[in-house]
Amino acid sequence: MSASAVTPPQQPAGAPATVVSAKPVVLPAPGRGTDLQVRVSAPATGTGLPVVVFSHGFGWSMDGYAPLADHWAAHGFVVVQPTHLDSRTLGIPADDPRTPRIWRIRVEDLTRVIDELDVLEAAVPGLGGRVDRGRVAVAGHSWGAQTASTLLGARVLDADGVPGEDMADPRVKAGVLLALAGLGDDLTPFAVEHLPFLRPSFDGMTAPALVVAGDHDQSHLSTRGPDWFTDPYVHSPGAKSLLTLFGAEHSLGGIPGHEVAETTDESPARVALLQRLSTAYLRAALCADDVGWKAAATALEEDPEPLGRLESK
Repeated sequence: MSASAVTPPQQPAGAPATVVSAKPVVLPAPGRGTDLQVRVSAPATGTGLPVVVFSHGFGWSMDGYAPLADHWAAHGFVVVQPTHLDSRTLGIPADDPRTPRIWRIRVEDLTRVIDELDVLEAAVPGLGGRVDRGRVAVAGHSWGAQTASTLLGARVLDADGVPGEDMADPRVKAGVLLALAGLGDDLTPFAVEHLPFLRPSFDGMTAPALVVAGDHDQSHLSTRGPDWFTDPYVHSPGAKSLLTLFGAEHSLGGIPGHEVAETTDESPARVALLQRLSTAYLRAALCADDVGWKAAATALEEDPEPLGRLESK
């Protein structure tokens, strides 16, 4: 089913659809040590619904990121949120033998979700027959953004700077990458020692993506400033857009949830802007709705007191 064949129902501005959600949906995962738990959210009506697979940041779970997940679902997307092994809800100790491979298992989690869309569709009452498997995007925040970027073509460099396995998934048409770590040349000693997988190459990340960075996001993993988070845009080929949020720190105004402890830059207005632009971007990438994306970009550009800056290549 192509993007031009079926377009999901247009939701009027300010009138989101009722959302139906199911959790936990458990996918058997032999060799993972723990079956994969997933949350699926979707609008209660509409057909030909595109899919967004969302990868959470370190320690979170399928229950986080409601400001984005619920918004996307209310505006016409099936949102699938797996709980990765690093989730605090699982309590896996740091000395677990799987720990060095969790970054890779995270990628496998997203691939498993796409493989099992039939199972996930059947788990949500009334969702059967309404999902368009030909229109799939990935999204993620922080570590989750790195996980998602791998399915878009980013690769991890080994100790000699040689790109590792290509784990890009051709079923994934686009991505939204929120606070994605930059190149590994500027890691702090702690990151070099403990996070050897944090050495990406974006040379092969050719799939379309919206990269979102906060201009006050100072990471303890990098010796550079907030511009480190713009590397995925600067160093990747193909069609990309970069949204720089003014005053935003790592939580980008509060996308993990409302008034959560780790948000240091609480800003409902910033989150609302990100909701609007990310939704418009996903509709443009998956539903050929360029009008909405151009309108959102123009509104930001013409705002006399903008909360961010958008550029594309």
